[in-house]
Amino acid sequence: MPVNRRRFIQGSTGLSAIGAIGFMQNRYCLAAKKKESSAVPDLDTPLFIATWPFGKASCEAAVKVTRQGGSMVDAIEQGIWVTEADVKNASVGIGGIPNAAGQVELDACIMTGPDHNAGSVGGIQDVLHPISVARMVMEKTPHVMLVGDGAKQFAIDNGVSPTQLLTDNQQKRWQDWKKQQSAEKPKIDEDHHDTIAMLGLDSKGDLYGGCSTSGWGYKIPGRIGDSPIIGSGLYVDNKVGAAGATGLGENVMRHCGSFLVVEMMRHGATPTEACQQAIQRIAELDPKNLDNLDINFIALNKQGVYGAAGTSQGFKYSMADPRQSKVLTAKALSEKSIGPEGGNRK
Repeated sequence: MPVNRRRFIQGSTGLSAIGAIGFMQNRYCLAAKKKESSAVPDLDTPLFIATWPFGKASCEAAVKVTRQGGSMVDAIEQGIWVTEADVKNASVGIGGIPNAAGQVELDACIMTGPDHNAGSVGGIQDVLHPISVARMVMEKTPHVMLVGDGAKQFAIDNGVSPTQLLTDNQQKRWQDWKKQQSAEKPKIDEDHHDTIAMLGLDSKGDLYGGCSTSGWGYKIPGRIGDSPIIGSGLYVDNKVGAAGATGLGENVMRHCGSFLVVEMMRHGATPTEACQQAIQRIAELDPKNLDNLDINFIALNKQGVYGAAGTSQGFKYSMADPRQSKVLTAKALSEKSIGPEGGNRK
């Protein structure tokens, strides 16, 4: 091969390699710089996002915890406490809709990015803050998940006092439901909220998350949804980002929904794009059509960009950092609006 041709090919190969690297760097920079409607300019940390408008109070509480010297795990836990303790919220903690036997069963999980650790509880009764028991499972046992009576006894053994979770209002509603013997579909809209999933990012770029719910109203006793399942209702990957889900749990857990959202971000999607792509993937596989899936995702990446998407119009989510807090509207993939027939709780 002539020298000039060899040099030409070598030079071209080098330029091609440089060009490829430049293209990938360019692509990464464009993705990192891309502004979503919910992105925070000049990122201030800690940053928290959560599902639904009620999540705003939880995010604000989480920021306050860190300002007072608490850790990010403390912030996720105590932020979620706010929702779990709200008797007006019929789908998380005390005041939650009971199962078909008139018992309030709760699901929760927590996950930490730096050590990729997690803890969860499912079908636990008589515990005011299941997110705290999930944290105990993560920090005090070699396990990831405890359920039912075992989870309750573990909580009691670790100093948790049993609490009556069934309120008079929910007991009356349950009695009315028993008389009708019909499977009521609870509302999911701005006023009738659903599972809380919360994600957080600190100044080191470390990610954290938590999730809590009382589940599908009037469910078969023992039913567990996606909320306490790592990879379904919540997933945190400290190299990429974090995601959480809300809506009809069965439609999320069959597809490892939150894990799928994080994987979309791993391949270059922004948080909102990742939520959309995960829903579209689920819609391709699930026998239900898009309008009847009733699922929503929130996502947060390591650069502090966050976003959300849902199958229907009307899903809202919240954010807070040391400078501000607000409620945002998620991207919708169909024209259907969340309402009385919008689906069932987690």
